[in-house]
Amino acid sequence: MIDAAELVDNDFLRQFELKNDEHFAKIEYSLQDRKIFLTKLIIPENITDEGFTEDFLKLVFENVKERNLSIVPTSPEIAKFIRRNRQYKSLLPVGVRI
Repeated sequence: MIDAAELVDNDFLRQFELKNDEHFAKIEYSLQDRKIFLTKLIIPENITDEGFTEDFLKLVFENVKERNLSIVPTSPEIAKFIRRNRQYKSLLPVGVRI
């Protein structure tokens, strides 16, 4: 399980970062108005645990939820995550359907 304290919002590089041992995963984003466009999910090849990706995305989504932002997933992997986890559909802006 990933600890929320490990998640870093690097606003200079516009990416969420998760450093876990020797692994470095990130989600690139673009922030416009009250919407955050999640554009690219990068998980190192040596991480084969599907649970790692799920936990990482949940941490990011909870962080975005606390900041009262809407999520616009432009990455297919992130859109797939929302389809599987319907509790995060409320974070989509009005008019965006997945």
